[in-house]
Amino acid sequence: MGLTGERTGEAVRRYLAALNARDADAVADCVSVGFVNEHTAALGRTVTGRAAYRARLDGFLAEFADLHYEIEDLLVAGDRAAVAYRMSFRLVSAGKVPVRIRGMFRFKVDADGLIAHRIDYWDSGEVHRQLAAGRTAAG
Repeated sequence: MGLTGERTGEAVRRYLAALNARDADAVADCVSVGFVNEHTAALGRTVTGRAAYRARLDGFLAEFADLHYEIEDLLVAGDRAAVAYRMSFRLVSAGKVPVRIRGMFRFKVDADGLIAHRIDYWDSGEVHRQLAAGRTAAG
C-alpha cells in the first residue's frame, strides 16, 4: 500500500517546522537512515545518510541565523511533494547580512513517513547578489 498524500504532507510540514524551530535532532528525526539531501545550486552540498546529514546540521543552523522557511505552495501526490518556499536568514560569516530567496523543494517520503529524498532548487547567484549588496550597505 502506498503512502497517502495526507501523510506525505504531514511529513513535509513536520520537517520544515523542525528546521524553522532550529532543532537539529528534530530535523534528523524527520529523515530516513538512507536520506539523500540533494542540492542543485552551486553553493549547496549534497549529502547522503541521516548520520552525515545530522553531523552537518549544527553548523548549518549556526551559520544561517534566523533561518525561516515560509511555504508558498505545497503540492502532494502519494509519496511525493513539491514545496515552493521563501527562505530568509542572516549569514553569520558575512556579518549577518540578511538574505531572502525563493526556492523549491521536491520530496520523496518513505512508507514510515520519513523524508527519504530532498532535492533543493535555489539561485545561488541571488544569494551572492544580496550578500554583496548587504556588505556594501554596511561598508
